[in-house]
Amino acid sequence: MKKLNCILLIDDDEPTNFWNERLIEKSNCAETVVICEDGKEGLDYINSCIENQEPLPDLIFLDLNMPGMNGWEFLEEYKTLDESLKDNPLLIMLTTSLNPDDQERMEQMNEVSGFINKPFSIEAMKEVLNKHFQD
Repeated sequence: MKKLNCILLIDDDEPTNFWNERLIEKSNCAETVVICEDGKEGLDYINSCIENQEPLPDLIFLDLNMPGMNGWEFLEEYKTLDESLKDNPLLIMLTTSLNPDDQERMEQMNEVSGFINKPFSIEAMKEVLNKHFQD
């Protein structure tokens, strides 16, 4: 499996970010982990990569429920980005929501490649990597 250049975590919960960052580091699957604490900060990061012609993250883990710009609002803005950017990065939703309407809504969004219920685990990380990032 190839090592990813960058994974972007978008989540407002500091302990969750700490846990996910450690999990990613332990799995040694990415050179860099960038943490943004809401959807706006995540979009700002992506737009700065585009403007500075820097590589986009290979993978985004996006929390659904956040204050400020939540995951749904992030996705609405993300849809407006240039079409050529939509294949990269891969976007996975992280959620504690058990609402079937949320799951159905995620499945209907082309930008979302999957979703994982929190808490995130090393097994879930390996599953995402094996499914989407095999050489």
